[in-house]
Amino acid sequence: MSLIGKIVAMGVMSFCGVVSETAMNVTFPTLMREFSITTDTVQWVTTGYLLILSLVITLSSYLKRNFTQRTLFFTAIGSFITATALCSWSPCFGVLIGGRMLQGIGTGIALPLMFNIVMEESPREKLGLFMGIATLITAMAPAVGPVFGGFVVEYLGWRDIFLILLIPLVLSLLIGARLFHPSKIGARSHFHVLDYLLIIIGYSAFIIAMVNASHAGWLSVTVITLLILAIAAMLLFDRRSRREPSPLLRFEIFRHSSFVCCLSAILVIQFATLAIGYAIPNYSQLVNHTGAFVAGCLLVPGCILGAVLAVVGGTIYDKLGPRIPIITGMSCLLLSMILFAIYGRQLTTMQFYLFYIVYTLGQGLSVGNMLTYSLSTLPKDLAPDGNALINSLQQLSGAAGTAVAATFVASAQAALPSDIATATAQGTCYTFFLLVMMIFLALVAATHAVKS
Repeated sequence: MSLIGKIVAMGVMSFCGVVSETAMNVTFPTLMREFSITTDTVQWVTTGYLLILSLVITLSSYLKRNFTQRTLFFTAIGSFITATALCSWSPCFGVLIGGRMLQGIGTGIALPLMFNIVMEESPREKLGLFMGIATLITAMAPAVGPVFGGFVVEYLGWRDIFLILLIPLVLSLLIGARLFHPSKIGARSHFHVLDYLLIIIGYSAFIIAMVNASHAGWLSVTVITLLILAIAAMLLFDRRSRREPSPLLRFEIFRHSSFVCCLSAILVIQFATLAIGYAIPNYSQLVNHTGAFVAGCLLVPGCILGAVLAVVGGTIYDKLGPRIPIITGMSCLLLSMILFAIYGRQLTTMQFYLFYIVYTLGQGLSVGNMLTYSLSTLPKDLAPDGNALINSLQQLSGAAGTAVAATFVASAQAALPSDIATATAQGTCYTFFLLVMMIFLALVAATHAVKS
């Protein structure tokens, strides 16, 4: 029960982080009117959060080696509660952005710590089950966020989103205070400031490039320059890290082929999930002319099913091993994307529900189990580094997925401005075809991982 309590205490923060992220997407028009800002500016409510989240997650291996679970828990929950209260108060847009970035610090500590606790403290024969429970908590958030945000904005006000989230956060504090006890840590490692600065430059350049790509174009000078800067910064970080005895992130993890293959597949799924999360509500409103609430609800049944199947998939993993749930899940993902691509120009509301349920069925069976399997293939001392890399790169992959989907749709709309509905359907269809190819390659990578 102590392990489950710790998972819940950490998972609540991850859950609230994703809920606030998806719920705030619904509030963008309201925020633009209230703070007199543009679309390019308002998206930093989400983009700024994701940037800080990915930067802090990258530090999780270093934090684990240098601080106790108790210290990290109280730092995370303290940051999150303070940030959430700050967001609810926000007299100006700058304060709101600051609060969202502080929330990113809390989630960035909590998310990898939760998975590290599972990997270290769960019985080996029940590793899949406990990893499924951890995944379930955060996987429910995308289903809750849009509906919760739409309801609160319509009947209360956007600030109440944060006030309501304070309730589960206080419960998390009470649970964690009882379960996380003082403990000792080993020898502390040195913090490499220059290396971390390179990570900041690389991640920031990549995120800003993704933000600009949707309106400036992927071949614009700004986007290309930013992407080159991001690649150069990360290559230099890699070079420096290989010379350090105790680097911020140990790149020995890339010597393990099963880990690399699973990492590639997980990043493709995150890319696809965020691309679909952008495409489906957009298509529903502009092509099928549904309301915002109906469009937000399209993802709910699938998200709930996928979250439950994360636990079921973990149980299958414990009993039958990784191959059956991972390959079955990846096959469902590929099937769903083929269906989306085939019917992409004339998708009905019912087809959205059905196809997305197939997608989340695959996601629930595959993602958590690939995370479990990939980390289990690493030496125990490298597992925190693998966990940090997977969770941080997922944020960047999701940002890229949203940007690519937005680019396809925006390009189609620009080419056919007289018929936005047809153009939106066409651009969305292009997105689906791209995802079919990417998920097919991810299936190949996952198959290789569980065979090796």
